[in-house]
Amino acid sequence: PARFPNLLVNGAGGIAVGMATNIPPHNLGEMIDACIAYIDDPALSIDDLMAIVPGPDFPTGGSILGRAGIRAAYHLGRGSIIMRATTEIEELRKEREAIIVTAIPYQVNKTTLIERIAELGREKRIEGIAALRDESDRRGMRIVIELKRDAMADVVLNQLYRFTPLQTSFGANMVALNGGRPQTLNLQDFLRAFVEFREDVVSRRTKYLLAKARERAHVLVGLAIAVANIDEVIRLIRTAPDPNSARETLMGRDWPARDMAPLMALIDDPLHRLKEDGTYRLSEAQARAILDLRLQRLTALGRDEIGDDLMKLSQEIADHLDVLRSRARIMSIVKAELIEVKEAFATPRRTRILDLEGEVDDEDLIQREDMVVTFSHAGYVKRVPLITYRAQRRGGKGRSGMSTREEDFVSRIFVASTHTPILLFSSRGQAYKFKVWRLPLAAPNARGKALVNLLPLESGERITTIMPLPEDEASWDKLDVLFATSSGRVRRNKLSDFAQVNRSGKIAMKLDEGDSILEVAICNEKDDVLLTTAQGQCIRFPVADVRVFKGRDSTGVRGIALGKGDHLISMAILRHVEATPEERAAYLRMRRAVAGEAAEDQALGEGEESAETNGSLSPERYAEMSAVEEIILTISENGYGKRSSAFEYRVTGRGGKGITAMVVNERNGPLVASFPVDVGDEVMLVTDGGQLIRCPVEGIRLARRVTQGVIILNTAEGERVVSVERVGEEGEDDGQMPQDEAEGEPSE
Repeated sequence: PARFPNLLVNGAGGIAVGMATNIPPHNLGEMIDACIAYIDDPALSIDDLMAIVPGPDFPTGGSILGRAGIRAAYHLGRGSIIMRATTEIEELRKEREAIIVTAIPYQVNKTTLIERIAELGREKRIEGIAALRDESDRRGMRIVIELKRDAMADVVLNQLYRFTPLQTSFGANMVALNGGRPQTLNLQDFLRAFVEFREDVVSRRTKYLLAKARERAHVLVGLAIAVANIDEVIRLIRTAPDPNSARETLMGRDWPARDMAPLMALIDDPLHRLKEDGTYRLSEAQARAILDLRLQRLTALGRDEIGDDLMKLSQEIADHLDVLRSRARIMSIVKAELIEVKEAFATPRRTRILDLEGEVDDEDLIQREDMVVTFSHAGYVKRVPLITYRAQRRGGKGRSGMSTREEDFVSRIFVASTHTPILLFSSRGQAYKFKVWRLPLAAPNARGKALVNLLPLESGERITTIMPLPEDEASWDKLDVLFATSSGRVRRNKLSDFAQVNRSGKIAMKLDEGDSILEVAICNEKDDVLLTTAQGQCIRFPVADVRVFKGRDSTGVRGIALGKGDHLISMAILRHVEATPEERAAYLRMRRAVAGEAAEDQALGEGEESAETNGSLSPERYAEMSAVEEIILTISENGYGKRSSAFEYRVTGRGGKGITAMVVNERNGPLVASFPVDVGDEVMLVTDGGQLIRCPVEGIRLARRVTQGVIILNTAEGERVVSVERVGEEGEDDGQMPQDEAEGEPSE
């Protein structure tokens, strides 16, 4: 007859034939408070009770994630309760952190947990764990998971929650025997059953105490009658031949007991009452007690003790009868006993309940920050905070952007947020996808980490292209993705075709032997595409000229006809503008006049339009074209470059030889990049020796399309520019280097 709901407080678990139960433990004080509240108001709802009992309280502490599982268990009798260890992140020493586990989930074995963490660390399923040790002692639990320098503690901890018993679930199955029958009970059912049980216990206990009190009072009544008639009792006993005869004689007479009437009325024993004539006949129990009576009880003091005992017993009997006649009295006793247990044994709650539902995605733990993503020709990748680099004036020497081996060089660089999804395309036409924050964080002069350690690349397979995607996946259905290969072929697919890419990759494009994916860009049907080759040719045609391919295993269509030994070096998406050749020529002449440029005629290449026209534009039309004008930046591998108006690149049909993009000669060398820029942009140039420069676009001369350009990066002998990246206004550094400084240093 437990005085508290032991089944809920200590929990229970077991399997029987055709059924099982798994009841979580709860806090004693909270459960007693809920019982008292239910006694006071049996109409309380389960939600009202949950305000008192928020959830299970496990003896090992830890945390419970969310309330959905608790609510299901309390309302329906079944629910999955997610438990999580108690952890904290400590700084052990400079640039070194550790995850400290001070409490583990209920029913999780510590040794098994440590072995699982060590196994995941060895298998590299969780990266960033440097050491693991158990420092638990008599003062409590302490498991230390020491992290590597570049590890993100929050991400490692989230992975530990996902892959180890540091986070597990308790499957509540609230099955119990209620009235001898197995039932699935909710919280209200449990409390109702317990309160009814306690009511029955108190009632039966009171009946038992009443019976014992009446039994004792019955004996005392007999003794009191004997004392009142002591002379006659002694005479009968003395004349009796043996004890049995004496007992028979005592039981066979009617004894005067009118004076005992008030006490007997208080005792209210239905089996032993006074006769109508005021006499009383002794029972066998009373006769035996009289025969066993000691002589000392015959003194005045002894007679008073019998009377006092009878009075006390009569009061007890009256109280027991009052309890049995009043349910309110019974429930008050139940409440009092519950409070007594709470005051003696209640302890504070150990398990915290966190308002989190399910798993937390690793990305939610990552701070949004602009990163410079660097990719080397040999397949090494890293990310560096954009703020690490400061702007320099044009012509500076730059700073080391990546440490490379003699046979390696930086081949791709772009700026993206840590939350930006990126698609990676391999030499075999496979696509891989993950977020920027998953790339290794490194110092500006560090080499980074090989992509073969991040992706399931096959032997001989290498990553050729990395493409950042829009963060809002809801917009992907409205966008297309355009592929361009080094052989000048293009293909268009819906971007949503790559929304789901599993860890093993996905076929992106079928490639001919010797061909590789050069560039992949986001576009829509109203855009134009500009393809530029290493030998200085370019072609601009509408994206709509490339049909949308339903599959991903085709080689696409021809975008530009390449000359012998030539190859595609860049693809850019431009805004389509409706303008006649005369309007474009007039706009260019008027803009140069406004800028004060010398109107020098350049030699025209084969198939190019003459910019000479006597026409002019109205101020309104000039303003319209100025508002939509794009500027194309073109860079050669010897560090020369220039900006030109996109109006100088006429729209033609897909598949032609194109027009001159920039003069290619011994001074300039082949082209390496051509893409649109804005006035407030900066560009980052990287050489195959690992040198990097960041300079404002405004410092680069705005010239005609068929020009040689100006020096942007002074390359060393034998060194060449291999990658150029635009840095938009949103990624600009606050700190600008003075114009007379040539060397770039990390920002403080």
